Amino acid sequence: MNDSRSTLLRIALVLLAWLAVGMPSPSAARSLPEFSGLVERNAPTVVNISTTQSLPEELLSFPGFDESDPMFDWFRRFIPRMPDFPRFSPDDRSLGSGFIISSDGYILTNAHVVADAEEILVRLADKREYRADLIGADVRTDVALIKIEARGLPAVVLGDPHALKVGEWVLAIGSPFGFDHSVTAGIVSAKGRALPDENFVPFIQTDVAINPGNSGGPLFNLKGEVVGINSQIYSQTGGFMGLSFAIPIDVAMQVQSQLRERGRVERGRIGVSIQEVTKAIAESFGLPGTEGALVSAVEPDGPADRAGLMPGDIILGVDGRNVPGSVELPRIVARLQPGVTAALRILRNGEIREIAVVVGEWAEEGRISGRMPSKPAARANRLGLTLAPERPSARAPAQPLGLVVENVQGAAARGDVRKADVLLAIVIDGKQHRLDSVATFDRLAGGLREGQTISLLIRRAGATLYVSVRVGA
Repeated sequence: MNDSRSTLLRIALVLLAWLAVGMPSPSAARSLPEFSGLVERNAPTVVNISTTQSLPEELLSFPGFDESDPMFDWFRRFIPRMPDFPRFSPDDRSLGSGFIISSDGYILTNAHVVADAEEILVRLADKREYRADLIGADVRTDVALIKIEARGLPAVVLGDPHALKVGEWVLAIGSPFGFDHSVTAGIVSAKGRALPDENFVPFIQTDVAINPGNSGGPLFNLKGEVVGINSQIYSQTGGFMGLSFAIPIDVAMQVQSQLRERGRVERGRIGVSIQEVTKAIAESFGLPGTEGALVSAVEPDGPADRAGLMPGDIILGVDGRNVPGSVELPRIVARLQPGVTAALRILRNGEIREIAVVVGEWAEEGRISGRMPSKPAARANRLGLTLAPERPSARAPAQPLGLVVENVQGAAARGDVRKADVLLAIVIDGKQHRLDSVATFDRLAGGLREGQTISLLIRRAGATLYVSVRVGA
């Protein structure tokens, strides 16, 4: 009997010890973050953004199918979460998020949220709704600045993304799938993450649940400070898979300051193709480490070419700032003001040299359209073009100013002239005329004959080309 009691006592002690190890202590439970206060304070700074976009006619129905076709139902069932996929409205709506950065109505979001928007509608946490003006958007960083006419709004507090540590808790507030002010939390998974074709943003990687509609919303640290803009996810299904990427808030604020000042972002470039310095490359070049960026090609007659940079050079520093790797070089150069002279520290044939290069400017890419702040409406000219003088900037002196295409329709649209093209010259009856003002263009276009074919010299994405337009076609 005593043996049985002894055995039961030993079993009880083992169970108690197991429970003590397996259950969290009260102090451990208290160490988990409490998000409710953070959410209560910051939810009013987060907004829902919806946009209206006119879709091309061919997207308003499923090409090749009518609703009586059996394949129509198959496609409708096959496409997940979109049972009425073929039945688009002519004015399609998209949803995203944003956050207020100043009490007078300036709001940050993603450029892709407001891309091609004919109308931008902002809904505040208290359900008030405003039409927003697009101040500017930058495709390369996916940052957009919009504004509503309101005062006394609650604004976010900005934090320092450089102070973030991997493993630190972060929280997102946004409108996934249109559900306003949804809150998700996670940790910082990595910092300074480079993504394909994303050279200018050192992304913050998190495991915070981000889904369509969260784009443009804020990423908070536990102090309630915004440290990033939720921008992208990595997914093989279209839904969240544990990999989310946010634009550091310091990068976004640098972009928005330029958008607010001039409506666009100026970035430096030197005209080189680069690659990573691997361990094997470092050994072959006699480098003690893998720092720097290896120049694999030099753009002919570009800034680097004119400065004497050559393939095989390894760029180690720019204006006294070290280049840790090839990923960092585009970001360092992009921050330089076009037109300034930068000092490059390079390794060539085993010798450290310094080369002075006059920084060029990146051409604008994929300019975002949208409802801009009110201004007198410009009329389309005879060719269907609405033009404005190009604003001077610190671009290379050899690049002349022209006329920016603000809108295009009619004959010019059929001739493949596009929004944001810059008209430099017009060719009429074999003679080329420089376009130095809108008045010059209108005078020359006014003398054109019906059915006459002319050519326009345009600048598009940094390249120049001729486009032919048939008058009245």
